[in-house]
Amino acid sequence: MENPHVIVLFGATGDLSRRKLLPGLLRLWQAGLIQDARIVGTSLEDIDTETFVKIARAACEEFGHGRFDEDRWDRFSTMLRYVSQSAGPAALAEAVRGCRADLGSPGRDVDCLHYLSVPPQAALDVVHQLDAAGLVEHSRIIMEKPFGTDLASARRLNARLHEVFDESQIFRIDHFLGKEAAQNILAFRFANGLFEPIWNRNFIDHVQIDVPETLGLEGRTRFYETTGAFRDMVVTHLMQVLAFMAMEPPTSLAPDPISDEKLKVFRSMLPIEPRNVVRGQYAGYRDHPDVADDSDTETFVALRVEIDNWRWAGVPFFLRTGKKLAEGARIISIAFKEPPLAMFPPGSNAGTQGPDHLTFDLADQSRMSLSFYGKRPGPGMKLEKLSMQFATHETTSSGGVLEAYERLIHDAIRGDHTLFTTAEGIETLWERSTPVLESPPPVRTYAPGSWGPNAIHQLVAPHAWRLPFERSWRESKDAYRP
Repeated sequence: MENPHVIVLFGATGDLSRRKLLPGLLRLWQAGLIQDARIVGTSLEDIDTETFVKIARAACEEFGHGRFDEDRWDRFSTMLRYVSQSAGPAALAEAVRGCRADLGSPGRDVDCLHYLSVPPQAALDVVHQLDAAGLVEHSRIIMEKPFGTDLASARRLNARLHEVFDESQIFRIDHFLGKEAAQNILAFRFANGLFEPIWNRNFIDHVQIDVPETLGLEGRTRFYETTGAFRDMVVTHLMQVLAFMAMEPPTSLAPDPISDEKLKVFRSMLPIEPRNVVRGQYAGYRDHPDVADDSDTETFVALRVEIDNWRWAGVPFFLRTGKKLAEGARIISIAFKEPPLAMFPPGSNAGTQGPDHLTFDLADQSRMSLSFYGKRPGPGMKLEKLSMQFATHETTSSGGVLEAYERLIHDAIRGDHTLFTTAEGIETLWERSTPVLESPPPVRTYAPGSWGPNAIHQLVAPHAWRLPFERSWRESKDAYRP
């Protein structure tokens, strides 16, 4: 941290704060990544600081990492303050001023980081509250998705944000990009001469980004009725991961060059046509409270995306995500083009188990797998599918892995926009999505526990979905692999 920080958590008693933000801040403090700091919680709850400290402790005990250390908690808890929203902007400003006075020293500014863990419809109210409280200068804000629901709403939102905050102060968070595996894509691509030369349409047949979820929408149906799977997941998470996968080499790993290359990917995308999209709704969704009997909201979406540039022209990108599916996973799977196989004799198994794949698992403990054909030991030419695999948890430095929210909060404190989305990038994605938003294909019912509507197989043909895997990830150095 270049300067001391006051971290203001809006929605400090909410679910995200309890599960991720408060335990994440404790871990960052324990790792020495935030030291000169105070944390001011604020929400609609009419409680005092002592009660907030108890709430924060319970959250860190339940959702934190490793053994709960009493002595460390006692020191960390002295950093916590609480102000109820009912007290108004003046009370929040006074609490922040007091924290700044505690941290201030000659020649050092005290910066603010405002985390808006609030419903989307409340975000602008919080922004104007910060303006009224005089808490804009020397500040940054972290905003949660969604960033609009279409091009017009995204433009309105950005315009109103820019009335108060400069774009350089705004950090639109996407926790997928904070995962170790997402950043490993950049290292894997650009640091290895083995892979960068073949990372193009001449060698790659197609790409899949697959994020199925087993959970339903308990407690979130009202929110989902205004968004759906496409707005909630595709324009935010999946497209951002696609940009890391498809971008050109940046001039450096600094924030601006990476943002520039991601934006070029979005600009090169062809408009998403309804014929290239499958929408689904799990059976029983309309039985939830707050859901209309004739609801057209999709809880599942699969689509084909095409990038019309020199590197990717003709290579389809298949994206899939949905609720109440058969498995929970987060993978990127890259299928390489197959070589001519006529030289191999009948019965050799050449080509029978699909193309070679490079697979990234975006789970918190990230994994990568490269599959290929090799000769089975013994007489004759009999091939079998083999793989090489890397897993973060098997390395000696696995203890240093930060969770996505921890990394992104730390980056925002340092002013690093590398893993955050920009106003122009978001607006470009909404623009490319306009055809399917204006004329969505019909919603098809699918059974909970399945992989979605049957139409997904026509969408991906003549290819096949990688999930479910034919072979499971190996769980130890001696077990088998995908």
